[in-house]
Amino acid sequence: MLSNTAVPKYYGAFRDAVIRGEIPVCREIDLEMHRIDDLIADPMYYYDDRAVDGWVEFCEKELTLTDGSDLHMLDSFKLWGEQVFGWYYFETRSVYVPNRDGHGGRYVNKKIKKRLVNKQYLIVGRGAAKSLYDSCIQAYSLVVDGSTTHQITTAPTMKQAEEIINPIKTAITRARGPVFQFLTEGSIQNTTGNLMNRVKLASTKKGIENFISGSLIEVRPMSVDKLQGLRCKVATVDEWLSSADAREDVIGAIEQGASKLDDYLIVATSSEGTVRNGAGDTIKMELMNILQGVGRPMPQVSIFWYKLDSVEEVAYPEMWAKANPNIGKTVTYDTYQKDVDRAETAPSTRNDMLAKRFGLPMEGYTYYFTYEETLPHRRQKFWQLPCSLGCDLSQGDDFCSFTFLFPLRGGAFGVKTRNYITSLTLNKLPAAMRLKYEDFMAEGSLIVMEGTVLDLMQVYEDLDDHIIDCGYDVRCLGYDPYNAKEFVERWSSENGPYGIEKVIQGAKTESVPLGELKKLSEERMLIFDEDLMTFAMGNCITIEDTNGNRKLMKKRSEQKIDAVAAMMDAYIAYRHNPEAFE
Repeated sequence: MLSNTAVPKYYGAFRDAVIRGEIPVCREIDLEMHRIDDLIADPMYYYDDRAVDGWVEFCEKELTLTDGSDLHMLDSFKLWGEQVFGWYYFETRSVYVPNRDGHGGRYVNKKIKKRLVNKQYLIVGRGAAKSLYDSCIQAYSLVVDGSTTHQITTAPTMKQAEEIINPIKTAITRARGPVFQFLTEGSIQNTTGNLMNRVKLASTKKGIENFISGSLIEVRPMSVDKLQGLRCKVATVDEWLSSADAREDVIGAIEQGASKLDDYLIVATSSEGTVRNGAGDTIKMELMNILQGVGRPMPQVSIFWYKLDSVEEVAYPEMWAKANPNIGKTVTYDTYQKDVDRAETAPSTRNDMLAKRFGLPMEGYTYYFTYEETLPHRRQKFWQLPCSLGCDLSQGDDFCSFTFLFPLRGGAFGVKTRNYITSLTLNKLPAAMRLKYEDFMAEGSLIVMEGTVLDLMQVYEDLDDHIIDCGYDVRCLGYDPYNAKEFVERWSSENGPYGIEKVIQGAKTESVPLGELKKLSEERMLIFDEDLMTFAMGNCITIEDTNGNRKLMKKRSEQKIDAVAAMMDAYIAYRHNPEAFE
């Protein structure tokens, strides 16, 4: 029954297990437990165990897994669902009450019972059956809610989003419980006969339809254009952190339309992503503020964020439950151990494994340079040392990069970089990327120029002053010809035409120098100390053809790799002019 003092049943069992040391939890889950304890202590919020038990009983009696086997609700599902369906509060509203004779009426104040939680964020490791949890939420709302509801499920791809409704389709086909047996009686082809002989719940071309209430679950693309303005009562967003192209806040777009309805629900589930500084990271910053109690309290948001507290815990299997509470049930320890072993033998898979399995996002989506290769060295100064300069001006209206390559003893190379953007570009950045750029500005590797478009002559003068101030002895220049004509002509007139090398982009010119730079980075012989270089190397993705030739992929301009492209240009210029450094 409703109580504003009761401890939630499933949360209480979970909390006791945590206190006894049976279940390890990370810092974020610990913060969420404190938020739930605050709800229990607040007399304004009521817990209703019947609503939670009704959801659990419906799922266990009616639903199936995708393969048709019976569904037995996991303890973690009960804990998450209890936060969604278990908490309520009362709100006083003016309600219009018609007179008994049907003519006229009056407004009276009534207390309305409302569900507390409207949004739930679930960040948990791969293999935790997140999609099945979404299916349980969607099926319950479609069948039990008597009102006409529009429900949507979305994911980076439409096929991925269909994984949410596939278990519901299987449950409809099997109809193991009394409710689904009643709803699936009859034929969907019967459109003109007796209503009792028609099917009441069926999978159609639109999605899954409940013909009694007129409700619908449908799949939508993960795009703001396709999601804004909807009046959906229940929405599930899957893998909102994992997509490389998810640069839009689709959860915010869904909420704008859903907030037109009372008791709407948005469940956002995902494993940790490897693409940094996009809309997902901005949302995670907001979630961390909510967990830490920064700003206004937001009890309407439920957050279950599972992860390891540090990379060192990967070596201890007893800690893996921090990242996946269902390990040993929906995914085996052996599966996790195989991924850990693979990451040790193939370092390029390490970042993906740490993010997807253990919730530890590393810097960048490192297909090419591994995490260890992108760690900066201690601070270095290369005063009056000879160097090769590489420049990448292909984003003249956005990002210009210059990288200095200093040949050192033993075959190593010192690396310094200087980059330029406009104030307009800085102001348009999302919050997470803006914070990253401010770190680069503080270390001096990123310079912001006022205006809308970069003036390359102004950039040239600032770079020239920087070279003089640092005492760099620039002996050759490698450049990408795109958008570089004015800059190179002035460089040639002021410094002479000797040592200027044009580097045309493509696998033909990039494959060999990229391979050599990779070998240098593996041996930690690229000596750089700037976070911007770490960021650029972490974002490097290379395309490899059938002959094994590589080239840098510059498809996504948000993922800045210009500093690495400039380093490659500088390296090519150095290799073509060895006599300049003798």
